[in-house]
Amino acid sequence: MRLRYIPPRMPGTTSQSAGRSLLACEGMSKAEIESILDAAEKYRAMIDRREQSDLLRGKTVVNAFFEHSTRTRTSFEMAAKRLGAMAVNFDPGLSSTAKGETLADTVRTLDAMGVDSMVVRHASGGSAAFVARHVRATVVNAGDGRHEHPTQALLDAMTIRRALGTVEKKRVAIVGDVLHSRVARSNVHTLRALGAEVVLVGPRSMAPTDLKSAISSKIFNDLREGIAGADVIMTLRIQLERHARAQFPGGGEYARLFGITPARLEWAKKDGKVLVMHPGPCNRGVEVSREMLNDERCLMLEQVANGVAVRMAVLARACGAEQ
Repeated sequence: MRLRYIPPRMPGTTSQSAGRSLLACEGMSKAEIESILDAAEKYRAMIDRREQSDLLRGKTVVNAFFEHSTRTRTSFEMAAKRLGAMAVNFDPGLSSTAKGETLADTVRTLDAMGVDSMVVRHASGGSAAFVARHVRATVVNAGDGRHEHPTQALLDAMTIRRALGTVEKKRVAIVGDVLHSRVARSNVHTLRALGAEVVLVGPRSMAPTDLKSAISSKIFNDLREGIAGADVIMTLRIQLERHARAQFPGGGEYARLFGITPARLEWAKKDGKVLVMHPGPCNRGVEVSREMLNDERCLMLEQVANGVAVRMAVLARACGAEQ
């Protein structure tokens, strides 16, 4: 299904929901991002204390995932339930979508059932904005094709801020399959808004220079050169399912040239004091070495924990119930 992307009238939000939807990080202000992160910190403390809330009691959140997901869908479900909302997971494989029902008709049907917020993941770029134009519920983009993945970028920013105290003036090297990565795009917009320097690193076939003007002023095709001086190395999964054809010799070759290992952290800083992140799922031994995954400098599980807190903050905002 091909959708024509029309940016919403308010950057990052939809007009019909009074700015409570979250469709993209592009255009979000520093103040708006920090407001979400500050709220997420309170929810993270609540999670650590194993506390629940009834803030969204009586609200219904539907997770409409038209693509497979483990971390994102589960964390949105947990976030909704921790806030006291009714969380419904919509399975397109068991719905009329499998019979040929259009995306517009599907989401209108869900909306008619009394949904307060709809979390949408879809393979087509612009799908979240498309859905927002067809429903009364607020819409949260959980990943739309190669376009954006806003809550991933927000949880990444939260992870950096918690680990380093601030995002401002930090150098973040995003390494890997940038060409197909909505995570990279959302992170560039979010981290730049917070004052970070962001560079992209990867094979020429995965980080082409025609993206330079769109999302970054610096693109490196050499790992040692690209991660030099980095405070954070954010690795990306090689998305085989999005490649039209093989664009690299194989996982072993990629790991040799661009895989992150403890020894290679010294390419960034001589003392090796660099944080390593990955949105998951990770191809073990390819983007990140097995040894690196067990290193205390690798923050993958911290990202997962922060993801629930960020999504609690986003859903509270989407349902108009910020504390």
